[in-house]
Amino acid sequence: MRKTIASALLMFLALGLVAVAAASPVTAAKTATDQAPAKPKVAPEKQTVLDWLGKPETVEKFGRISDAIWSYAELGLQEVRSSKLLADTLEQAGFKVERGLAGMPTCFVATYGSGKPVIGLLGEFDALPMLSQKARVPAQDPLVEGAPGHGCGHNTMCTAAAAAAIAVKEAIDKHGLKGTIKVFGSPAEEIVASRPHMIRAGLFEGVDAVIDNHSGSGFGTGYGRNGNALFSVIFTFKGRTAHGASAWSGRSALDAVEIMNVATEYLREHLDPAYRMHYVITEGGQAPNVVPDRASVWYYVRNSDERVEEMYERVLNCAKAGALASGTELAGVRFIAAVHQRQANKAAAELYQKNIELVGMPAWTEEENAFAKALQKELKARENGMPAKVDGLRAPSGDSIGGGSSDVGDVTLIAPTATIRFPGQVPGAASHHWSSVACNYGSTAWKGLNAGAKAIAASAVDLLTKPAELKKLRAEFEEYTKKFPYKSFLPADAKPPLDLNEELMRKYRPLLEKAEIK
Repeated sequence: MRKTIASALLMFLALGLVAVAAASPVTAAKTATDQAPAKPKVAPEKQTVLDWLGKPETVEKFGRISDAIWSYAELGLQEVRSSKLLADTLEQAGFKVERGLAGMPTCFVATYGSGKPVIGLLGEFDALPMLSQKARVPAQDPLVEGAPGHGCGHNTMCTAAAAAAIAVKEAIDKHGLKGTIKVFGSPAEEIVASRPHMIRAGLFEGVDAVIDNHSGSGFGTGYGRNGNALFSVIFTFKGRTAHGASAWSGRSALDAVEIMNVATEYLREHLDPAYRMHYVITEGGQAPNVVPDRASVWYYVRNSDERVEEMYERVLNCAKAGALASGTELAGVRFIAAVHQRQANKAAAELYQKNIELVGMPAWTEEENAFAKALQKELKARENGMPAKVDGLRAPSGDSIGGGSSDVGDVTLIAPTATIRFPGQVPGAASHHWSSVACNYGSTAWKGLNAGAKAIAASAVDLLTKPAELKKLRAEFEEYTKKFPYKSFLPADAKPPLDLNEELMRKYRPLLEKAEIK
Protein backbone atom coordinates (compact mmCIF):
# COMPACT_ATOMS: atom_id res chain seq x y z
CA MET A 1 0.00 0.00 0.00
CA ARG A 2 2.78 2.43 0.95
CA LYS A 3 4.58 1.70 -2.35
CA THR A 4 1.37 2.37 -4.31
CA ILE A 5 0.80 5.68 -2.51
CA ALA A 6 4.45 6.71 -2.95
CA SER A 7 4.33 5.91 -6.67
CA ALA A 8 1.15 7.93 -7.12
CA LEU A 9 2.59 10.87 -5.24
CA LEU A 10 5.78 10.86 -7.28
CA MET A 11 3.66 10.72 -10.43
CA PHE A 12 1.71 13.78 -9.20
CA LEU A 13 4.99 15.61 -8.61
CA ALA A 14 6.25 14.70 -12.07
CA LEU A 15 2.96 15.81 -13.67
CA GLY A 16 3.27 19.10 -11.78
CA LEU A 17 6.69 19.70 -13.31
CA VAL A 18 5.35 18.85 -16.77
CA ALA A 19 2.48 21.26 -16.19
CA VAL A 20 4.94 24.06 -15.47
CA ALA A 21 6.89 23.34 -18.62
CA ALA A 22 3.70 23.16 -20.72
CA ALA A 23 2.38 26.40 -19.27
CA SER A 24 5.43 28.43 -20.32
CA PRO A 25 6.85 27.24 -23.70
CA VAL A 26 9.84 29.11 -25.01
CA THR A 27 10.17 29.39 -28.77
CA ALA A 28 12.53 31.19 -31.09
CA ALA A 29 9.56 33.22 -32.36
CA LYS A 30 9.20 35.10 -29.06
CA THR A 31 10.15 38.76 -29.12
CA ALA A 32 12.06 40.59 -26.43
CA THR A 33 8.80 42.13 -25.13
CA ASP A 34 7.00 38.83 -24.49
CA GLN A 35 9.92 36.93 -23.02
CA ALA A 36 9.41 35.79 -19.41
CA PRO A 37 11.41 37.90 -16.94
CA ALA A 38 14.85 36.54 -16.24
CA LYS A 39 15.22 34.66 -12.98
CA PRO A 40 17.47 36.32 -10.40
CA LYS A 41 21.00 35.04 -10.24
CA VAL A 42 21.35 32.49 -7.45
CA ALA A 43 24.54 32.13 -5.43
CA PRO A 44 26.18 28.68 -5.62
CA GLU A 45 25.62 28.06 -1.89
CA LYS A 46 21.91 28.74 -2.27
CA GLN A 47 21.66 26.69 -5.44
CA THR A 48 23.11 23.75 -3.52
CA VAL A 49 20.26 23.73 -1.02
CA LEU A 50 17.63 24.22 -3.73
CA ASP A 51 19.07 21.38 -5.82
CA TRP A 52 19.32 19.00 -2.86
CA LEU A 53 15.74 19.69 -1.78
CA GLY A 54 14.54 19.38 -5.37
CA LYS A 55 15.66 15.76 -5.73
CA PRO A 56 12.67 13.37 -6.02
CA GLU A 57 14.17 11.11 -3.35
CA THR A 58 14.39 14.09 -0.95
CA VAL A 59 10.78 15.04 -1.62
CA GLU A 60 9.67 11.47 -1.00
CA LYS A 61 11.77 10.95 2.14
CA PHE A 62 10.44 13.97 3.98
CA GLY A 63 6.95 13.47 2.60
CA ARG A 64 6.94 10.01 4.16
CA ILE A 65 8.17 11.45 7.48
CA SER A 66 5.36 14.01 7.43
CA ASP A 67 2.76 11.34 6.64
CA ALA A 68 4.08 9.14 9.46
CA ILE A 69 3.77 11.97 11.99
CA TRP A 70 0.26 12.65 10.65
CA SER A 71 -0.58 9.02 11.39
CA TYR A 72 0.90 9.16 14.91
CA ALA A 73 -1.32 12.19 15.77
CA GLU A 74 0.35 12.67 19.17
CA LEU A 75 -0.83 15.38 21.55
CA GLY A 76 1.46 17.91 23.22
CA LEU A 77 4.24 16.51 25.43
CA GLN A 78 3.21 12.98 24.37
CA GLU A 79 4.90 13.16 20.92
CA VAL A 80 7.18 10.21 21.63
CA ARG A 81 7.25 8.67 18.14
CA SER A 82 7.14 12.00 16.28
CA SER A 83 10.04 13.50 18.23
CA LYS A 84 12.13 10.34 17.89
CA LEU A 85 11.58 10.11 14.12
CA LEU A 86 12.66 13.71 13.57
CA ALA A 87 15.60 13.59 15.98
CA ASP A 88 16.81 10.27 14.52
CA THR A 89 16.58 11.69 10.98
CA LEU A 90 18.77 14.67 11.91
CA GLU A 91 21.21 12.53 13.88
CA GLN A 92 21.61 10.13 10.96
CA ALA A 93 22.39 13.14 8.75
CA GLY A 94 25.33 14.09 10.98
CA PHE A 95 23.74 16.52 13.45
CA LYS A 96 24.53 16.44 17.14
CA VAL A 97 21.15 15.87 18.80
CA GLU A 98 20.38 16.58 22.46
CA ARG A 99 17.10 15.09 23.67
CA GLY A 100 14.80 15.44 26.67
CA LEU A 101 15.65 19.10 27.23
CA ALA A 102 14.07 21.79 29.46
CA GLY A 103 12.20 19.17 31.48
CA MET A 104 10.34 17.82 28.43
CA PRO A 105 11.12 14.30 27.16
CA THR A 106 10.03 15.16 23.60
CA CYS A 107 12.04 18.39 23.31
CA PHE A 108 15.28 18.24 21.30
CA VAL A 109 17.90 20.50 19.74
CA ALA A 110 19.89 19.33 16.68
CA THR A 111 23.13 21.22 15.84
CA TYR A 112 25.53 21.24 12.90
CA GLY A 113 28.50 23.48 12.14
CA SER A 114 30.54 25.70 14.41
CA GLY A 115 30.97 29.32 15.38
CA LYS A 116 29.02 32.38 14.36
CA PRO A 117 26.48 33.16 13.11
CA VAL A 118 24.06 30.77 14.78
CA ILE A 119 20.80 30.37 12.88
CA GLY A 120 17.87 28.66 14.57
CA LEU A 121 14.99 26.86 12.85
CA LEU A 122 11.81 26.25 14.82
CA GLY A 123 9.72 23.11 14.36
CA GLU A 124 6.50 21.75 15.88
CA PHE A 125 4.98 18.27 15.70
CA ASP A 126 1.98 17.97 18.05
CA ALA A 127 -1.63 17.24 17.08
CA LEU A 128 -5.00 18.48 18.37
CA PRO A 129 -7.67 16.52 20.28
CA MET A 130 -10.95 15.32 18.74
CA LEU A 131 -10.00 15.99 15.09
CA SER A 132 -9.35 12.52 13.68
CA GLN A 133 -10.14 12.39 9.95
CA LYS A 134 -9.34 10.12 7.02
CA ALA A 135 -6.69 11.44 4.65
CA ARG A 136 -7.73 13.03 1.34
CA VAL A 137 -11.45 12.47 2.05
CA PRO A 138 -13.44 15.68 1.35
CA ALA A 139 -16.17 15.03 3.94
CA GLN A 140 -16.02 14.52 7.69
CA ASP A 141 -15.12 10.89 8.29
CA PRO A 142 -12.99 10.13 11.39
CA LEU A 143 -10.12 7.69 11.06
CA VAL A 144 -10.59 6.86 14.77
CA GLU A 145 -13.70 8.34 16.36
CA GLY A 146 -12.78 10.93 19.01
CA ALA A 147 -9.01 10.61 18.47
CA PRO A 148 -6.52 13.44 17.83
CA GLY A 149 -5.62 14.70 14.36
CA HIS A 150 -3.21 17.14 12.72
CA GLY A 151 -5.59 20.03 12.21
CA CYS A 152 -2.87 22.68 12.10
CA GLY A 153 -0.31 20.99 9.87
CA HIS A 154 2.32 20.44 12.54
CA ASN A 155 3.24 17.13 10.91
CA THR A 156 4.68 19.14 8.02
CA MET A 157 6.42 21.84 10.04
CA CYS A 158 9.32 20.32 11.96
CA THR A 159 9.65 18.03 8.93
CA ALA A 160 10.22 21.11 6.74
CA ALA A 161 12.69 22.52 9.27
CA ALA A 162 14.62 19.24 9.40
CA ALA A 163 14.76 18.99 5.60
CA ALA A 164 15.96 22.61 5.36
CA ALA A 165 18.62 22.10 8.04
CA ILE A 166 20.06 19.04 6.31
CA ALA A 167 20.11 20.97 3.02
CA VAL A 168 22.05 23.77 4.74
CA LYS A 169 24.46 21.16 6.11
CA GLU A 170 25.10 20.07 2.50
CA ALA A 171 25.97 23.68 1.62
CA ILE A 172 28.20 24.08 4.70
CA ASP A 173 30.14 20.97 3.75
CA LYS A 174 30.37 21.68 0.02
CA HIS A 175 31.26 25.37 0.24
CA GLY A 176 33.10 25.52 3.57
CA LEU A 177 30.59 27.93 5.12
CA LYS A 178 31.24 29.25 8.61
CA GLY A 179 28.46 29.21 11.16
CA THR A 180 26.00 26.93 12.94
CA ILE A 181 22.52 25.68 12.10
CA LYS A 182 20.19 24.52 14.89
CA VAL A 183 16.78 22.85 14.79
CA PHE A 184 14.68 23.46 17.90
CA GLY A 185 12.29 20.50 18.15
CA SER A 186 9.51 22.19 20.08
CA PRO A 187 6.73 20.08 21.60
CA ALA A 188 3.26 21.16 22.72
CA GLU A 189 2.76 24.31 20.64
CA GLU A 190 -0.97 23.60 20.55
CA ILE A 191 -1.04 24.20 24.31
CA VAL A 192 1.66 26.93 23.89
CA ALA A 193 3.71 25.22 26.55
CA SER A 194 7.31 24.61 25.45
CA ARG A 195 9.22 27.71 24.28
CA PRO A 196 9.15 29.68 27.58
CA HIS A 197 10.64 26.63 29.31
CA MET A 198 13.21 26.23 26.52
CA ILE A 199 14.21 29.88 26.85
CA ARG A 200 14.42 29.56 30.63
CA ALA A 201 16.70 26.53 30.20
CA GLY A 202 19.07 28.63 28.06
CA LEU A 203 18.55 26.69 24.83
CA PHE A 204 18.37 29.84 22.69
CA GLU A 205 21.46 31.52 24.16
CA GLY A 206 23.83 32.72 21.44
CA VAL A 207 21.28 32.36 18.60
CA ASP A 208 21.64 35.26 16.15
CA ALA A 209 18.40 34.86 14.17
CA VAL A 210 15.46 32.48 13.98
CA ILE A 211 13.40 31.18 11.06
CA ASP A 212 9.98 30.00 12.15
CA ASN A 213 7.59 28.18 9.82
CA HIS A 214 3.91 27.30 9.66
CA SER A 215 1.79 25.39 7.20
CA GLY A 216 -1.25 26.91 5.53
CA SER A 217 -2.84 27.47 2.15
CA GLY A 218 -0.67 30.42 1.13
CA PHE A 219 3.05 31.06 0.73
CA GLY A 220 4.31 34.25 2.35
CA THR A 221 5.46 36.06 5.46
CA GLY A 222 4.87 39.29 7.36
CA TYR A 223 6.15 41.52 10.12
CA GLY A 224 5.03 43.51 13.15
CA ARG A 225 3.12 42.64 16.29
CA ASN A 226 0.17 40.27 16.03
CA GLY A 227 -1.78 37.63 17.91
CA ASN A 228 -2.60 37.57 21.60
CA ALA A 229 -0.60 37.11 24.74
CA LEU A 230 -2.08 34.18 26.63
CA PHE A 231 -2.35 32.90 30.18
CA SER A 232 -3.50 29.25 30.23
CA VAL A 233 -4.49 28.33 33.78
CA ILE A 234 -6.37 25.53 35.55
CA PHE A 235 -8.27 26.57 38.69
CA THR A 236 -9.06 23.75 41.13
CA PHE A 237 -11.54 23.99 44.01
CA LYS A 238 -11.83 21.76 47.07
CA GLY A 239 -15.14 21.26 48.87
CA ARG A 240 -16.79 18.67 51.10
CA THR A 241 -18.62 15.63 49.78
CA ALA A 242 -22.13 14.61 50.87
CA HIS A 243 -25.13 12.61 49.73
CA GLY A 244 -27.03 14.49 47.04
CA ALA A 245 -30.27 14.03 49.03
CA SER A 246 -28.75 15.86 52.01
CA ALA A 247 -26.53 18.27 50.15
CA TRP A 248 -26.71 20.88 52.93
CA SER A 249 -24.03 18.96 54.81
CA GLY A 250 -21.58 19.27 51.91
CA ARG A 251 -19.84 22.05 50.00
CA SER A 252 -19.87 21.64 46.23
CA ALA A 253 -16.62 22.35 44.43
CA LEU A 254 -18.65 22.35 41.21
CA ASP A 255 -20.72 25.26 42.58
CA ALA A 256 -17.46 27.20 42.94
CA VAL A 257 -16.59 26.53 39.29
CA GLU A 258 -20.04 27.58 38.11
CA ILE A 259 -20.03 30.76 40.21
CA MET A 260 -16.59 31.62 38.84
CA ASN A 261 -17.83 31.08 35.29
CA VAL A 262 -20.88 33.29 35.88
CA ALA A 263 -18.59 36.00 37.26
CA THR A 264 -16.28 35.87 34.24
CA GLU A 265 -19.29 36.00 31.89
CA TYR A 266 -20.31 39.28 33.56
CA LEU A 267 -16.69 40.40 33.23
CA ARG A 268 -16.97 40.08 29.43
CA GLU A 269 -19.18 43.17 29.31
CA HIS A 270 -16.23 45.24 30.48
CA LEU A 271 -13.65 43.77 28.11
CA ASP A 272 -12.66 45.23 24.77
CA PRO A 273 -14.22 43.15 21.93
CA ALA A 274 -10.73 42.20 20.70
CA TYR A 275 -9.90 40.47 23.98
CA ARG A 276 -10.52 36.75 24.33
CA MET A 277 -11.50 34.49 27.23
CA HIS A 278 -12.73 30.90 27.08
CA TYR A 279 -12.88 27.87 29.35
CA VAL A 280 -13.78 24.20 29.72
CA ILE A 281 -14.74 22.35 32.90
CA THR A 282 -12.23 19.52 33.15
CA GLU A 283 -13.48 17.96 36.39
CA GLY A 284 -16.90 18.37 37.97
CA GLY A 285 -17.94 15.19 39.77
CA GLN A 286 -18.98 11.74 38.62
CA ALA A 287 -22.56 11.24 39.82
CA PRO A 288 -25.45 13.65 40.51
CA ASN A 289 -26.23 12.07 43.87
CA VAL A 290 -22.76 12.79 45.27
CA VAL A 291 -21.77 16.37 46.07
CA PRO A 292 -18.40 16.79 44.30
CA ASP A 293 -15.61 17.74 46.67
CA ARG A 294 -13.25 18.54 43.80
CA ALA A 295 -13.76 20.44 40.54
CA SER A 296 -11.52 22.17 38.01
CA VAL A 297 -11.92 24.63 35.16
CA TRP A 298 -9.31 25.47 32.50
CA TYR A 299 -9.17 29.07 31.29
CA TYR A 300 -7.51 30.80 28.36
CA VAL A 301 -7.08 34.52 29.05
CA ARG A 302 -5.90 36.45 25.97
CA ASN A 303 -4.95 40.09 25.65
CA SER A 304 -2.10 42.37 24.63
CA ASP A 305 1.29 42.06 26.32
CA GLU A 306 0.57 45.24 28.25
CA ARG A 307 -2.86 44.19 29.55
CA VAL A 308 -2.89 40.41 29.90
CA GLU A 309 -1.59 40.43 33.49
CA GLU A 310 -4.26 42.91 34.60
CA MET A 311 -6.97 40.86 32.88
CA TYR A 312 -5.70 37.67 34.51
CA GLU A 313 -5.91 39.27 37.96
CA ARG A 314 -9.58 40.03 37.33
CA VAL A 315 -10.21 36.42 36.34
CA LEU A 316 -8.33 35.24 39.43
CA ASN A 317 -10.62 37.43 41.56
CA CYS A 318 -13.60 35.69 39.95
CA ALA A 319 -12.12 32.37 41.09
CA LYS A 320 -11.67 33.68 44.63
CA ALA A 321 -15.28 34.92 44.58
CA GLY A 322 -16.47 31.45 43.53
CA ALA A 323 -14.69 29.87 46.47
CA LEU A 324 -15.96 32.48 48.93
CA ALA A 325 -19.57 32.28 47.76
CA SER A 326 -19.67 28.46 47.77
CA GLY A 327 -17.84 27.96 51.04
CA THR A 328 -15.07 26.03 49.31
CA GLU A 329 -11.33 26.51 48.94
CA LEU A 330 -9.42 27.63 45.85
CA ALA A 331 -7.00 24.75 46.22
CA GLY A 332 -4.86 25.16 43.13
CA VAL A 333 -3.91 27.66 40.43
CA ARG A 334 -1.85 25.77 37.86
CA PHE A 335 -0.20 27.62 34.98
CA ILE A 336 -0.16 25.47 31.85
CA ALA A 337 1.37 28.29 29.80
CA ALA A 338 1.93 32.04 29.74
CA VAL A 339 3.20 33.60 26.50
CA HIS A 340 3.74 36.90 24.73
CA GLN A 341 2.36 38.28 21.48
CA ARG A 342 4.50 37.79 18.38
CA GLN A 343 6.78 40.58 17.21
CA ALA A 344 7.97 39.53 13.77
CA ASN A 345 11.14 41.26 12.60
CA LYS A 346 10.64 43.37 9.45
CA ALA A 347 14.18 42.94 8.09
CA ALA A 348 13.88 39.17 8.55
CA ALA A 349 10.49 39.09 6.83
CA GLU A 350 11.80 41.10 3.87
CA LEU A 351 14.72 38.70 3.45
CA TYR A 352 12.51 35.60 3.78
CA GLN A 353 9.98 37.03 1.31
CA LYS A 354 12.64 37.28 -1.41
CA ASN A 355 13.35 33.58 -1.02
CA ILE A 356 9.65 32.72 -1.02
CA GLU A 357 9.34 34.54 -4.36
CA LEU A 358 12.45 32.77 -5.65
CA VAL A 359 11.01 29.35 -4.82
CA GLY A 360 7.49 30.13 -6.04
CA MET A 361 4.22 28.29 -5.60
CA PRO A 362 4.32 24.54 -6.35
CA ALA A 363 2.60 23.30 -9.50
CA TRP A 364 -0.57 21.41 -8.58
CA THR A 365 -1.94 18.53 -10.64
CA GLU A 366 -5.50 18.18 -11.90
CA GLU A 367 -6.12 15.52 -9.26
CA GLU A 368 -4.92 17.82 -6.48
CA ASN A 369 -7.12 20.67 -7.70
CA ALA A 370 -10.08 18.30 -8.01
CA PHE A 371 -9.68 17.23 -4.38
CA ALA A 372 -9.36 20.87 -3.31
CA LYS A 373 -12.55 21.84 -5.12
CA ALA A 374 -14.44 18.88 -3.68
CA LEU A 375 -13.38 19.89 -0.14
CA GLN A 376 -14.22 23.53 -0.83
CA LYS A 377 -17.67 22.49 -2.05
CA GLU A 378 -18.23 20.49 1.14
CA LEU A 379 -17.18 23.52 3.23
CA LYS A 380 -19.31 25.91 1.12
CA ALA A 381 -16.15 27.85 0.29
CA ARG A 382 -15.13 29.32 -3.09
CA GLU A 383 -14.27 26.45 -5.41
CA ASN A 384 -10.98 27.81 -6.75
CA GLY A 385 -8.77 24.80 -6.12
CA MET A 386 -5.20 25.15 -4.88
CA PRO A 387 -3.48 28.58 -4.81
CA ALA A 388 -1.77 29.81 -7.97
CA LYS A 389 0.79 32.36 -6.75
CA VAL A 390 2.71 33.40 -3.66
CA ASP A 391 1.45 36.08 -1.30
CA GLY A 392 2.90 39.55 -0.97
CA LEU A 393 4.76 40.67 2.14
CA ARG A 394 2.16 41.20 4.85
CA ALA A 395 2.49 44.53 6.68
CA PRO A 396 1.01 45.06 10.15
CA SER A 397 -2.71 45.86 10.34
CA GLY A 398 -3.93 48.83 12.34
CA ASP A 399 -4.87 46.53 15.22
CA SER A 400 -2.00 44.70 16.91
CA ILE A 401 -4.20 42.36 18.93
CA GLY A 402 -6.58 39.55 18.10
CA GLY A 403 -6.61 36.00 16.82
CA GLY A 404 -4.72 33.09 18.26
CA SER A 405 -1.64 32.72 20.40
CA SER A 406 1.69 30.94 20.07
CA ASP A 407 4.74 30.43 22.24
CA VAL A 408 6.75 31.57 19.20
CA GLY A 409 5.89 35.00 20.61
CA ASP A 410 8.46 34.53 23.38
CA VAL A 411 11.13 33.54 20.85
CA THR A 412 10.53 36.74 18.87
CA LEU A 413 11.54 38.71 21.96
CA ILE A 414 14.86 36.93 22.49
CA ALA A 415 16.10 36.76 18.86
CA PRO A 416 15.04 38.38 15.56
CA THR A 417 12.37 36.07 14.13
CA ALA A 418 9.84 35.90 11.30
CA THR A 419 7.60 33.08 10.08
CA ILE A 420 7.58 31.50 6.62
CA ARG A 421 4.05 30.27 5.92
CA PHE A 422 4.11 27.56 3.28
CA PRO A 423 1.25 25.97 1.29
CA GLY A 424 -0.20 22.47 1.16
CA GLN A 425 -3.59 22.94 2.79
CA VAL A 426 -6.67 23.64 0.71
CA PRO A 427 -7.82 27.29 0.73
CA GLY A 428 -11.02 27.39 2.74
CA ALA A 429 -10.05 24.52 5.04
CA ALA A 430 -10.33 25.70 8.64
CA SER A 431 -7.54 25.49 11.20
CA HIS A 432 -8.20 23.24 14.20
CA HIS A 433 -10.86 21.46 12.11
CA TRP A 434 -11.24 18.08 10.40
CA SER A 435 -10.89 19.74 6.98
CA SER A 436 -7.27 20.63 7.68
CA VAL A 437 -6.53 17.08 8.83
CA ALA A 438 -7.92 15.78 5.51
CA CYS A 439 -5.44 17.78 3.43
CA ASN A 440 -2.31 17.65 5.62
CA TYR A 441 -1.48 14.20 4.24
CA GLY A 442 -0.26 13.18 0.80
CA SER A 443 0.91 14.94 -2.32
CA THR A 444 -0.08 18.55 -1.63
CA ALA A 445 1.43 18.35 1.85
CA TRP A 446 4.63 16.88 0.36
CA LYS A 447 4.92 19.69 -2.18
CA GLY A 448 4.04 22.41 0.32
CA LEU A 449 6.54 21.38 2.96
CA ASN A 450 9.20 20.99 0.27
CA ALA A 451 8.56 24.55 -0.95
CA GLY A 452 8.71 25.73 2.65
CA ALA A 453 11.97 23.88 3.25
CA LYS A 454 13.50 25.53 0.18
CA ALA A 455 12.54 29.01 1.39
CA ILE A 456 13.81 28.24 4.91
CA ALA A 457 17.11 26.81 3.68
CA ALA A 458 17.68 29.64 1.18
CA SER A 459 17.04 32.21 3.92
CA ALA A 460 19.41 30.41 6.30
CA VAL A 461 22.13 30.46 3.63
CA ASP A 462 21.62 34.21 3.21
CA LEU A 463 22.00 34.73 6.95
CA LEU A 464 25.17 32.60 7.00
CA THR A 465 26.79 34.30 3.99
CA LYS A 466 25.55 37.92 4.07
CA PRO A 467 26.73 39.68 7.25
CA ALA A 468 25.06 42.95 6.20
CA GLU A 469 21.63 41.28 6.06
CA LEU A 470 22.09 39.70 9.49
CA LYS A 471 23.25 43.06 10.84
CA LYS A 472 19.95 44.65 9.71
CA LEU A 473 17.94 42.00 11.57
CA ARG A 474 19.99 42.47 14.72
CA ALA A 475 19.84 46.27 14.65
CA GLU A 476 16.05 46.27 14.35
CA PHE A 477 15.71 43.65 17.08
CA GLU A 478 18.01 45.47 19.51
CA GLU A 479 16.14 48.74 19.00
CA TYR A 480 12.80 47.06 19.70
CA THR A 481 13.98 45.22 22.81
CA LYS A 482 15.25 48.47 24.34
CA LYS A 483 11.59 49.51 24.57
CA PHE A 484 10.19 46.04 25.21
CA PRO A 485 12.76 43.93 27.09
CA TYR A 486 11.82 40.30 27.50
CA LYS A 487 10.42 39.05 30.76
CA SER A 488 8.74 35.69 31.03
CA PHE A 489 5.08 35.67 32.04
CA LEU A 490 5.57 32.13 33.33
CA PRO A 491 5.71 31.88 37.15
CA ALA A 492 9.09 30.83 38.51
CA ASP A 493 7.72 27.57 39.93
CA ALA A 494 5.83 26.52 36.78
CA LYS A 495 6.82 23.20 35.23
CA PRO A 496 5.94 21.66 31.86
CA PRO A 497 2.51 19.95 32.15
CA LEU A 498 3.78 16.49 31.24
CA ASP A 499 0.62 14.78 32.47
CA LEU A 500 -1.91 16.96 30.67
CA ASN A 501 -2.51 14.74 27.61
CA GLU A 502 -1.23 11.49 29.06
CA GLU A 503 -4.63 9.86 29.63
CA LEU A 504 -5.95 10.78 26.18
CA MET A 505 -2.92 9.35 24.40
CA ARG A 506 -3.04 6.21 26.52
CA LYS A 507 -6.60 5.74 25.27
CA TYR A 508 -6.07 6.57 21.59
CA ARG A 509 -2.48 5.58 20.80
CA PRO A 510 -3.23 1.84 20.32
CA LEU A 511 -6.25 2.66 18.13
CA LEU A 512 -4.23 5.09 16.00
CA GLU A 513 -1.42 2.56 15.60
CA LYS A 514 -3.95 -0.03 14.44
CA ALA A 515 -5.38 2.43 11.90
CA GLU A 516 -1.99 3.48 10.42
CA ILE A 517 -1.74 3.28 6.64
CA LYS A 518 0.70 0.46 5.86
